[in-house]
Amino acid sequence: MVDDAVTRVRRFNRLVTQRVGALQDHYLARDRPLGAARLLWEIGEGDGTDDGGCDVRALRARLDLDSGYLSRLLRGLEADGLVTVGPSTHDRRVRTARLTPRGAAERFLLDRRSDALARSLLDPLPAAQRDRLVAAMGEVERLLSAALVRIAVVDPAHRHAQACLRAYFAELDQRFAAGYDPALGMPTPLAEMRPPAGLFLVASRAGEPVGCGALLLQGGCHAQVRRMWVDPAARGLGIGRRLLAELEARAAAHGCRTVRLETNAALSEAIALYRRAGYSEIPAFNDEAYAHHWFAKDLAPAR
Repeated sequence: MVDDAVTRVRRFNRLVTQRVGALQDHYLARDRPLGAARLLWEIGEGDGTDDGGCDVRALRARLDLDSGYLSRLLRGLEADGLVTVGPSTHDRRVRTARLTPRGAAERFLLDRRSDALARSLLDPLPAAQRDRLVAAMGEVERLLSAALVRIAVVDPAHRHAQACLRAYFAELDQRFAAGYDPALGMPTPLAEMRPPAGLFLVASRAGEPVGCGALLLQGGCHAQVRRMWVDPAARGLGIGRRLLAELEARAAAHGCRTVRLETNAALSEAIALYRRAGYSEIPAFNDEAYAHHWFAKDLAPAR
């Protein structure tokens, strides 16, 4: 990585942390630092799974916090009478954080002061510079979101993997002219997406799944990519390209010399991705009922 780029990123980080008050113990002139204030705000957002609360595990994943540090922050908010932590109303094994009435009032105040802080960044600038700053912030947010995406091997029965597969099938059903029935397509049993027969990748952002892809290690020199999907809300961040590259790297690491895949003509974005990634169209190599195009790519040997 270019040293000058690293230097500029660090300079940007120093400027932002100072300007937004992250260095102060009393963020927005309240009796807590930025971390505790942000946690209070996130609890108020909820997670859609528990009325009026947020799963502590979801908080940890969303904010990428160490469990011990999160526990200390929660205890501090509890001691201030702003938060309660107890069992979920839907599953008593799950710990849920909820705002007290006092906590809700504090969050409302933080919202108003956060708005004022944002205005203080914009007000000194003329209109043209304000527009440039807001546009630049949007681009930085988009690129940082891409950088925060993590790709990992998970069991295909994991809830995140299953959520991706359900969304994938639902999208195919919507986009294909005659709909999509998984029973009519070539099956991919879970066992084929588990080592040693294969593997399943999930891309996650802020602890939530945003994409997936499966690799079938079919023996010999071939591997097959299946179930490639990216959440529409996360498209344009390069996640599909990263998933595909990771699948190829793992295929090469297993000694495969060629990766093959099939796709439907309605999936024009996927076809464009495969061609940009160096895939060439080949004759059909299977009987997938929903496939119109079959592709293959030769892999460089893994080092």
